[in-house]
Amino acid sequence: MIHAREDYTERIQDSKNLIPEDEPVFLLRGQDALAPSLLLDWASRMRSLGGDPAMADLVRAQANRMIIWQNTNGVKVPDLPKGFKQ
Repeated sequence: MIHAREDYTERIQDSKNLIPEDEPVFLLRGQDALAPSLLLDWASRMRSLGGDPAMADLVRAQANRMIIWQNTNGVKVPDLPKGFKQ
């Protein structure tokens, strides 16, 4: 799998190799100020395309967990680690 950030390649793994090696992926963290709204929008759009309501519910629940976590721990705008090179 191909991460947007190369430094994720060694840290974020697909231990069962279910994601093809050349498939791009993207990770959203709970601390990301944008993540909950993006997940809620994703769930809504997925449903409008005929997607599984149970999947939409799982994604909304994860967004709600992020909101609760953010209320306790705070949020930040995503950034890159120092020295990051593309």
